[in-house]
Amino acid sequence: MNGLAGKSEVRSLRRPDGRVAFEIAGHGPLIVCVPGMGELRTTYRFLTPQLVSAGYRVATTELRGHGDSDATFANYGDEATATDIEALIRELGGPAIVVGNSMAAASAVLVAAAHPELVSGLVLVGPFVRQPKTSVLTRMILRAAMAPAWAARSWNSYLPKLNAGIKPADFADYRKAVAEALKKPGHARAFSLTTRTTHSAAERALPDVKAPALVVMGEQDPDFPNPAAEAAWICAQLHAEQLTVPSAGHYPQAQRPELVGPAIVSFAARVSAAH
Repeated sequence: MNGLAGKSEVRSLRRPDGRVAFEIAGHGPLIVCVPGMGELRTTYRFLTPQLVSAGYRVATTELRGHGDSDATFANYGDEATATDIEALIRELGGPAIVVGNSMAAASAVLVAAAHPELVSGLVLVGPFVRQPKTSVLTRMILRAAMAPAWAARSWNSYLPKLNAGIKPADFADYRKAVAEALKKPGHARAFSLTTRTTHSAAERALPDVKAPALVVMGEQDPDFPNPAAEAAWICAQLHAEQLTVPSAGHYPQAQRPELVGPAIVSFAARVSAAH
């Protein structure tokens, strides 16, 4: 983990169909950081040291079938990931602030709605918390592009676009690590199945979320036709705070950590003080 060599520990969360890998560092109130599909836990490599330095215990997870996690699961996607987040918080001792990027934002919403005692706050980064309005043709093209045989190649080609704006200084190395992870046995298939998730359950759960929330959206996020409008809509549903990140795409936590890190530290401090 960037900046935390010798101070973090990689563990496995045992689940019914396999193991979910996570890394933990620091001491203090718990923050659980969950990446989006196709990503690795090291998407939080610049954020974690800031949170640890601010006095938090930070667990960064992999998704099922991603990174160091097993690819033996029967189910992938929003709802499966939500059960893993719930189990991890229970194992580590909550409540926790949950940071969810992309698809994982929907999973974080599901946990907060169903188990409010476990979630003290939400940070939703580039969040998918409702099903995008896409045509049948678009969905068919996406499914074809993310077929296991060439999912790694397709994703690798798309990553520069997702990192629109200022790319992390180590983007080339991180991109290579993502590609290598997808070559592990069963991981391309797991990733392909993860891309088929829907966010309808998260949208239905939004009214049940009571935890304070911070929505972080890159100004140039290519996954939304109008990133600012999507962020504003989510904030209205959750009565959330909003951070709009200039010169950033879908991964502002890695692209602009000098802006995102302090904002999340400040939010976490307010949440911790309230508890």
